[in-house]
Amino acid sequence: MRTINKEVQLSLPSKEGTTIQAEISILYRVREDKLHEILQNAGEDYEATLILTTFRSAAADVSARHFAKDMHSTERTNIGNEIAELMNQRLYHRGFEIEGVMLKSIVLPPGLARSIEEKLQAEQDAQRMQFVLQREELEARRRIVEAEGIRDSQKIISAGLMQNALQWRSIEAFRELANSPNTKIIITDGRTPIFITDDKK
Repeated sequence: MRTINKEVQLSLPSKEGTTIQAEISILYRVREDKLHEILQNAGEDYEATLILTTFRSAAADVSARHFAKDMHSTERTNIGNEIAELMNQRLYHRGFEIEGVMLKSIVLPPGLARSIEEKLQAEQDAQRMQFVLQREELEARRRIVEAEGIRDSQKIISAGLMQNALQWRSIEAFRELANSPNTKIIITDGRTPIFITDDKK
């Protein structure tokens, strides 16, 4: 009644017609309520008669729906789950429970393996370049904001300095007029002096 781990080496077809060499583990157990029926119908060699035969058929059916690169990537777990589900559909009523199917080792043809690796490398390079571009774009925006801030602050400072300079020059003009011996009339708004002198003197 314990869980049995059966390791199988198998050639699997892929969707594009490539043959993949795989090492696969099948975890299964015999259902206690079906043991008598299994021994009566399949005999003691039920593993070869039912488990392995069903596994080869299910594995071929599932792998033929996937590309070779899927078996070589993180999709292999999903492929194993699909095989286990299909085996359970075919074997559960006959007294077996498939607990899991794991694709442990996948060997691709050399040319295909190289092209897949190159494609994965190109995808990684593209993702890295996208990250660099996004980072540079954010840095450019930061510099624009910084430059706009500096420009605005300089405008404020310049406006303040100009006003202060005008006020200082007005004070100087008032002082010079006050110290002048000539008679004069000063009309002012408090900021800029406008004066009238007597030209006859």
